[in-house]
Amino acid sequence: MNKKFDNLMDNKWWQEIAVVGFSLTIYTLKNDWMLFSSLASILMGISFYLILYMHAQFNRFFLLPVLFKGQRPLTYLSLTLLGVLVFSVLLFEMSTLDIFSKSHLYQNSHQRSYLYQLASVLGTLVCILSPIIVFKFYRIHKKQTDEALLFNQMQLNALKGQLNPHFLFNTFNTLYGISLEFPERTSDLIMKVSQLMRYQLESNSKQCVSLEDELDFINSYVQLEKERVGYRCDITYDCKIDNENAYKVSPMLLIAFIENAFKHGTCAIEKCFVRIIITVENGLLHLHVVNSIPKKTDVVSTKIGLKNTIERLNLIYGKDYKLDIQDDKNTYIVDLKLQLKKTL
Repeated sequence: MNKKFDNLMDNKWWQEIAVVGFSLTIYTLKNDWMLFSSLASILMGISFYLILYMHAQFNRFFLLPVLFKGQRPLTYLSLTLLGVLVFSVLLFEMSTLDIFSKSHLYQNSHQRSYLYQLASVLGTLVCILSPIIVFKFYRIHKKQTDEALLFNQMQLNALKGQLNPHFLFNTFNTLYGISLEFPERTSDLIMKVSQLMRYQLESNSKQCVSLEDELDFINSYVQLEKERVGYRCDITYDCKIDNENAYKVSPMLLIAFIENAFKHGTCAIEKCFVRIIITVENGLLHLHVVNSIPKKTDVVSTKIGLKNTIERLNLIYGKDYKLDIQDDKNTYIVDLKLQLKKTL
């Protein structure tokens, strides 16, 4: 239904018909057409309306560009007043012709006055130009909105393109680290990594995925990290969702924060920890990630993953999310809250 309405709003011919219908209705009500019983009076009324319509179109195509393109409001007002005076005089002279004595149009004395014709020209001009200008600005606004959405989508695709190789690079580093210490488990871990890569490739072309699929992906990644550093690192993963199937989320949006926690929180030999808590209640997702910070580390961070994820959050949610990152000497804390979309 909304799509059909948008198509009608975008169709210039339907807009013209709506403008003519609206202004003609106002004009007929003003002249009490309900009391007209003569075909001649109706034809005369239509001829008068056509003159008024021609005046409005003259203003639209020849005078409005002076205002919008030339940015000369005083010139536009002067020319508009001149046009109103000319057309009102034309209508007044027409109303005095003998042909009107045989019709029921403009029988009242005040309807044959010049002031009445002047008011008719002004009123009809406003009735015709107002919806035309509204439709014009609607089309301009819609075009700008569509261009902004297209640009945002291009930016999102570019950010995804940067994030995916970054994630793969870190995942292969994880796999490499496990293969060095536990070579007998390498084949099973390669299978797990392939599943992660499959999800990444399949979700890359989608704007949203189900929250259930995204959480399964995160859980698989956490289990992979447990295989790598679980023997020397305290890893906690807790997930409480009121209804996983009811929500959808942008793919690969949360993994950067979790990946960052494992990358920097488990790079030292001393006791370390990573705690991940995900809750969703009434559509509000709350991601809380805490990891230890080693005293000394050789890990070089480009922060590409975090930077791209924050840019994606800004593009997708604007100001409708809350991200709090705290970095002290011992712990790194990420606290993210955002409102999820519901699946249809």
